[in-house]
Amino acid sequence: MAEESRVLQLDDAGMVLSGDAEVVLDVSFDGRRIWSFWLLRDSEPSTGGRFVAWPQSMRRFLDGRTTLQVAEHLSGRVLLDRPVQFGTAEKQIAVVNADGKPLGIDKSGRMAQTFDTRSAEQVAPLLDSIEEVLGALREAGIEAFPAYGTLLGAVREGRLIGHDSDADLGYVSRHEHPVDVVRESFRVQRALAELGYPITRYSGVAFKVEVREADGSTRGLDVFGGFMTDGRLYLMGEVGQEYETSWLFPLGTCTLEGRTLPAPADPGRMLAAMYGDGWRTPDPAFQFETPRSTTRRLDGWFRGTRVNRPAWDRVYSRLRGRPPGRTASDLARLVRDREGPDVELVDVGGGSGADAVWWAREGSPARSYDYAPSASKGAATVAESEGLPLHVERLNLLELRSVLGTGADLAQHPRRRALMARHLIESTTAPGRRSLWRLASMALREGGRLYLETWCGGPEPAYPARMVPVDRVVAEVAAAGGEVVEREELRPDGDGRRYVRLVAEWKARKA
Repeated sequence: MAEESRVLQLDDAGMVLSGDAEVVLDVSFDGRRIWSFWLLRDSEPSTGGRFVAWPQSMRRFLDGRTTLQVAEHLSGRVLLDRPVQFGTAEKQIAVVNADGKPLGIDKSGRMAQTFDTRSAEQVAPLLDSIEEVLGALREAGIEAFPAYGTLLGAVREGRLIGHDSDADLGYVSRHEHPVDVVRESFRVQRALAELGYPITRYSGVAFKVEVREADGSTRGLDVFGGFMTDGRLYLMGEVGQEYETSWLFPLGTCTLEGRTLPAPADPGRMLAAMYGDGWRTPDPAFQFETPRSTTRRLDGWFRGTRVNRPAWDRVYSRLRGRPPGRTASDLARLVRDREGPDVELVDVGGGSGADAVWWAREGSPARSYDYAPSASKGAATVAESEGLPLHVERLNLLELRSVLGTGADLAQHPRRRALMARHLIESTTAPGRRSLWRLASMALREGGRLYLETWCGGPEPAYPARMVPVDRVVAEVAAAGGEVVEREELRPDGDGRRYVRLVAEWKARKA
């Protein structure tokens, strides 16, 4: 007989529990659910039981008093319900954002305003946005429908799922070849842009549509594309299943919060493809277990332009748009000493934009480009408020149109400039490096240098990285028409990590 789950110990680090059956447990503060987890999957063996740590996103709130309850999600059986003290503060814990709005951990493990904290009046603008974007997609020739958690809530409960925090839409192209599906997706993006919608692209067939609501706030709706091939459905970003077209078309309807919306012909089949046969059972701690074969196909077809993007988005989401610090890197200071104040700095992979902000504050023009859209929000705010000669823009080295567009912009405004790429070489892929060399050749038409720093040995960095042999970098620069004119290995830092600094030149082209 399975041992019932119990809470044996609780402290600032986490909980020790007993039990040998997999159950979903809800953690509530003062009667409001904050987090849910699977007992066995999300814990590790510990003395006397199983230890589960408080999630990283939750720890900043754990300083004060609360009445903490741990209960089984499905049965409601309470394992613990008593006042507890975290840290040293005497205040009551409030898990809220800067505006005082309640937060909970959503299905992606992020602190967010989940739907169970919002009233019908508060979610009405979201529902308006869903209908608006579905109509715009229909006008663009796309048969879209609510997808993932939004479809699940509509079919299972007729309402938005309480532990969810956003809305998803999906569509299945009538094309059968990935190239045609991608071309269609970009056509749809252009059509929506002509209607006035700002678009952020995730991959070849997935993008976010930003909708301006009546109160002036902006809401993003994710649109996931897919297609059928060889009797299988592939839908970004988790589905690769044997499927029949008749389960999709013609579209039927579903009801969400009293509103009639389009849905796959057999919505249960779609939900089983997304969540498995257990989709009818509520699970606020659900995690996708996408087969490696499906992930590799979707990556190869559509996601080659976003390698490591989720990891970088998580890194920069912690900045929350805060202004970068005033300290510049050693490389930025070296470039300024070498190149002088009249040279424009182009920082590729500039992250938070700290080096470019420092450069601009010194009175010189600067540009900061990065892969993650959220990386340099703080730098853009500083530039606007201080009137700095700083241009901040997104650049994706894995997307040729992004590279050529940026390179053309730099080339048509010729001036003396220096390119800087600090820790970019080890953070991108071989196609990304080729794009960097192409960009350098376009930007440095009037002469100038590219300054690089890259990891070359010792422990792996904390950021996503893959070491590239320095000789390979030198050979790639030469193949792209440049020349490495300086090479210096830097002293290792305190943990033994080694870096190399390279300086490359592209000779000015003759008219």
